[in-house]
Amino acid sequence: MKFPHKAPSGYEYWSDEYSKTITRIWIRNLGEFSYTDEQPSSIWGFFNRKTGEYIAPINSKKPGKVVDIKDTTPYSAMQLNLNPLERAFL
Repeated sequence: MKFPHKAPSGYEYWSDEYSKTITRIWIRNLGEFSYTDEQPSSIWGFFNRKTGEYIAPINSKKPGKVVDIKDTTPYSAMQLNLNPLERAFL
C-alpha cells in the first residue's frame, strides 16, 4: 500500500490488520497531553488490499463506503455531509 497523504506536522500514521483483506489506518497525535502518558490515535480509514480501494470509517471497528482518495484529507477519510449552502463556503 502506497499511502497518498503525508502526515501533518505533529502526527504520524500507523496501521494494523483489521481482517484478511482490510488494513485499518490510524493517525496518531505526537503531542503531550496532561490526561495520558500515551499518544492518542484516531481512525483515519480503511484500505482494501484486494481491490486497492480506500474506505471511510463509520467508527474504528466498522468500515463504511468506498471513497475517492482525492476526496480525503490527511486527517481523515470521512466525508463531510454538507448542505449546498455550507458547501458554497468551502
